[in-house]
This record gives sequence, structure tokens and C-alpha cells, in this order.
Amino acid sequence: MMKDRLDGLSEVVLLYSSVQTEGGVSDLWKTPITESSSRPSSVCHKSLATKSKPPCTGSGNGASAARAERVRWQVFPLAVSPGNNSLDPAFTDIASLVEWVRNQRETFDSLLLEYGAIFFRGFPINDPSDFDAFVKAFGGEALEYVGGAAPRTHVVGDVFTANEAPPDKLIPFHHEMAQVPTFPSRLFFYCDVAPPSGGQTPLALSPVVHSRMEARHPAFVARLEQEGVRYIRVLPDGDDPSSAIGRGWQSTFQTQNKEEAEAKAVKQGTKIEWLPDGCLKTTTTLLPAVRVDQRTGLKTWFNSIIAAYQGWQDARNCARKAVVFDDGTPMPEDVMKDLDDVFKNVAVAVTWRKGDVMVVDNRLALHSRNVFTPPRRILASLVK
Repeated sequence: MMKDRLDGLSEVVLLYSSVQTEGGVSDLWKTPITESSSRPSSVCHKSLATKSKPPCTGSGNGASAARAERVRWQVFPLAVSPGNNSLDPAFTDIASLVEWVRNQRETFDSLLLEYGAIFFRGFPINDPSDFDAFVKAFGGEALEYVGGAAPRTHVVGDVFTANEAPPDKLIPFHHEMAQVPTFPSRLFFYCDVAPPSGGQTPLALSPVVHSRMEARHPAFVARLEQEGVRYIRVLPDGDDPSSAIGRGWQSTFQTQNKEEAEAKAVKQGTKIEWLPDGCLKTTTTLLPAVRVDQRTGLKTWFNSIIAAYQGWQDARNCARKAVVFDDGTPMPEDVMKDLDDVFKNVAVAVTWRKGDVMVVDNRLALHSRNVFTPPRRILASLVK
């Protein structure tokens, strides 16, 4: 049982249940409940997949995919909180928490693979330095944010701000850095300042999105699998804080030198064009839009298609032209509408509280960001 896998905690799982709908995000933290009246451990399993019926195309594949969703992911994300039992570990400071995580590292590795994301609440993670230490306790090497579109600021250690896009800009679903060949395996998010309203970081299970899109648009998904896609973006000369994709070419390639920026782009297989105003147009090599997770054998919706199609819009970029097939064909509008509907049906989101940490398996789960009322400060760390 979960209690046995996470050594010492009598209450380990608080199931958070939420569904993003047309009207926005509804969310609620469930209080711990016991598996049975005779057991003290708090382990709650409730299917989120049954919240909304999967699309039916008349084929058996859709029904099979829906059954697989319900069987594999009974809980998403997994939420962990300290117990109140006197025998539970006393997490009095970040040092005691870090030691516990290090001792439980293999268990957390298996849980993250099993659930796709883990949400931590109620632990002594009080500032960015605590968060940096918490991330390092899980092991792994930090990944530099080279090639990403989001404006970010370094904070401490391997920690930086999450996307600094304006608060009124929705950031659509994406796998982190799916638009470049080198992407993180894990993402860590930390709530330093919780917003008065909004600002959740919704999650969606990538294999579930793939199975539902394959049921609705098999020919389109087959083409994605065969060809992949290209991402096209114009980077400003210097960061543009008014844009959700306003990261300048200097920040993107971490250099002030054009030749160095070109070399890093070429290394990624990206074609570049310097524009008269100093901006840099980038066109990626063909990148997979569907990947097979070698650990599970599951096909995943590993791309930033909906993020580019809906969100890569500013004074320099046209979102509808930001992601294309090899021949330059843009994504079909009707398919993108259905994709948006799928995300709305499967998304879950937690309302942030100060000190919360969310760990995301970037190969299994996509994330987004809701609009919010400031102030809000979510920090992030990427791991190879």
C-alpha cells in the first residue's frame, strides 16, 4: 500500500479532484479519508476519467482507450501531505525533509512514473532556496533553458521564474520545450506567492490526450506520427514582457553574440533568418508530435501544437502559422477545436497555496497556465 511505500507517513494521499470546463476551473481539496474503517492510512482512489465521457467514433479503439484510462489512472495527480500521527516523521525544517526525500528517491521515481505528477502540500518549503534544495534531493542534473519561448528570470541555484507572460494571457497546454530537440524529463513548480484568484497550473495526461484524439481524428494523428511538425517563431531583439512568447534571442540562446546564437540554433537543427529590425526568425527541424514513452510503451501527445496554434500570437508572430507540417500546411481549424475540447475535458488543476510543490513527469503530462489576478510568483526548475 501507499503507506508502506512512503516510509513512516500515516496520511500520505490527499486526492485533489478538479475538471476544467467551458466555464473555467472548479477545484477542491478533499480531506483525507480512510480506505476502510480498520485502517489508519489515508489513501483515496477516485477516477477522474469518468468525469467526462470520451468521444465515440463508432470504432472499438475509442472504447478500449477509455477503459485503459480508467484502469491506469485512478488518481491524477497524486497528492502527498504530512500525516498527523505521532509516529510520522517530524519535518521541522527543510533539512529533515531533504533527508527523507533522498531516502525515498526510488519510491518517488516509481510513483511519478505511475501517476504522472505528484503534488506536495504542507511541507516546510518556505522560500526559493528551500525549493532548490528540495529539487536537488530528487537527484538528476539541471537542464538549461535553451530554446524555450517563455520569458523567465533566474532566482537562485537551479531555480527561475515560471513563464512571466502577462496575467491576462492564458498559456495553453504543452510539454515543456517540446519545440526543441532537448527537453527536460521532469519539471518542478513551487508556489512562492499565491494569487488572489486564478493562476492554476492545469495538467493533462498525454497518453489520454493521444488516445482521444486518435479516436476522433485517426488520419490526422497518423500524419502527425509519420511526419512530425515544424515550429516557426520570430524572437524579439531583447525580451518583450508584454508577450507570452516574448523571450528575446539573447535570452533564448543565452548569449549577446549573433554568431554564438546561430551556432546554438544550428546545433538544434533550427534554421534562422535575421530580420531588418534585429529580430530572429526560427524554423525548427521536423520534430516528433507523437512519441512512444519507452518506459511504458504508451503513445503520448508530445508536442506544443495547441500552445503554438492558440498562444504564439504577438506583434511579430501569427499563431495560426506557428506550427506546420513538412510541406507548410497549417493545422486544420476543426481538428484544433476538437483538441481544445479534449484538453478542457481531461484537464485537472490545483489552486496554489504558499509552499506547494508540483513535480511533473514531462514525458507523461502536459501543463498550462490560467489567467490570474496579481500578485503571483510561481518558480520552476527543470531536470534532464
